[in-house]
Amino acid sequence: MLQTAKKEFWFVVGSQHLYGEEALKEVEKHARDMTEKLNESGNLSYPIIFKSLATSADEITKIMKKVNYRDEVAGVVTWMHTFSPAKMWIAGTKLLQKPLLHLATQYNQEVPWQTIDMDFMNLNQSAHGDREYGFINARLKKNNKLVVGYWADEEVQKEINDWMSVAIGYDLSSTIKVARFGDNMRHVAVTEGDKVEAQIQFGWTVDYFGIGDLVAEMNKVTAEEVNRTYDEYQSLYDLEVGANDPAFYEEHVKEQAKIEIALRRFLERGGYTAFSTNFEDLHGMKQLPGLAVQRLNAEGYGFAGEGDWKTAALDRLMKIMANNVQTGFMEDYTYHLTPGNEQIIGSHMLEVDPTLAATKPKIVVQPLGIGGKEDPARLVFDGVAGEGVVVSMLDLGTHYRLIINEVNAISPKHETPHLPVAKVIWEPKPNFKEGVKSWIHAGGGHHTVLSLKLSSEQITDWANMVNIETVVIK
Repeated sequence: MLQTAKKEFWFVVGSQHLYGEEALKEVEKHARDMTEKLNESGNLSYPIIFKSLATSADEITKIMKKVNYRDEVAGVVTWMHTFSPAKMWIAGTKLLQKPLLHLATQYNQEVPWQTIDMDFMNLNQSAHGDREYGFINARLKKNNKLVVGYWADEEVQKEINDWMSVAIGYDLSSTIKVARFGDNMRHVAVTEGDKVEAQIQFGWTVDYFGIGDLVAEMNKVTAEEVNRTYDEYQSLYDLEVGANDPAFYEEHVKEQAKIEIALRRFLERGGYTAFSTNFEDLHGMKQLPGLAVQRLNAEGYGFAGEGDWKTAALDRLMKIMANNVQTGFMEDYTYHLTPGNEQIIGSHMLEVDPTLAATKPKIVVQPLGIGGKEDPARLVFDGVAGEGVVVSMLDLGTHYRLIINEVNAISPKHETPHLPVAKVIWEPKPNFKEGVKSWIHAGGGHHTVLSLKLSSEQITDWANMVNIETVVIK
């Protein structure tokens, strides 16, 4: 389900006519060679297209207008090969509505000490041009990305590629549509928010549906469709009947299959890419959606429980940026407080994202103890280990705030045979006490999106693009 349309980034190189036509031909030759080699490197997920050697305000303005209206263009990479007077960038940069990366580099890696002369100095003035161009972006409050270093270095190319992933997320943010099945959980504060402002600032559409709308869709699902889905479960997961009667187990797993089929149809028909549910709003349903949600998570749908539409949309956004790798809805659940080994155990009632699985998921049917419905089926697994981030979004009434905590996810060292939910364990940075204290002081929610694919710098890059207040804990 997670499909990114074919996208590209335009490469615009700055110079001026002061250097003469022969010099400009050399500049363009350098730019085309860089473009070709960057694309051949294999380190960029999207192609860079050399579009122009920009030497006048009119030319720059025309390019930026085209960028805005070309759907396939996700952003602009600029390079000041020589001294490009910044006044001529003002009109075009003010018009630009897509992400901008300033690549502070130069064509040659080393200074040719034995042969360097004034002709070489005049033709290789990136150090000069970068300052002029950087000033005007600062003056315009552009919040553009800055990558510094030799363009052929792998580390520089990785920085460009990381930014590209964020730019794609920014580009597709306006396509995020959240279906809310039921309202927010009663009496909960942090999951609330201004949906109109979210659409203005982030491009997210959030629509409400009664749970009866999903129940009506479930009633259309046939036994044949359910059986096909159940067969798929058997091929992908370990079906752990446990102490259940086999017929009881199969019936309850198939109920989740029915929910999954109905949910997918409903979302596809409405063009929704994220959704939320609420265990306080289950009238007409036999089970709280568990396995059904997890299956859609694995396909790339964003999700959050308890009506938390902000986290559902954020989940979808981060999945786009991470290409749906090791990224999903999470909740801070309980602490392990052994001195020197403090940890947070993350989970949820049922809906832990399988993209975070380190072990083969198994389907279990166990009582939930909340919601007052039948025992739901869910996938159980241990979570992945590695460096990552947890991210929370909150509405403070006057503005939105994004909170990012760098974490170290660790492999579980203990079995949890009586815990019938998936779990991820992590240590917040810089340490448990400071990490938790900073999170709570900033107003961070209990719902987050956990990613072991994305970095805090990438999340911050997106936050700059949408102009949202950001708190980074690391």
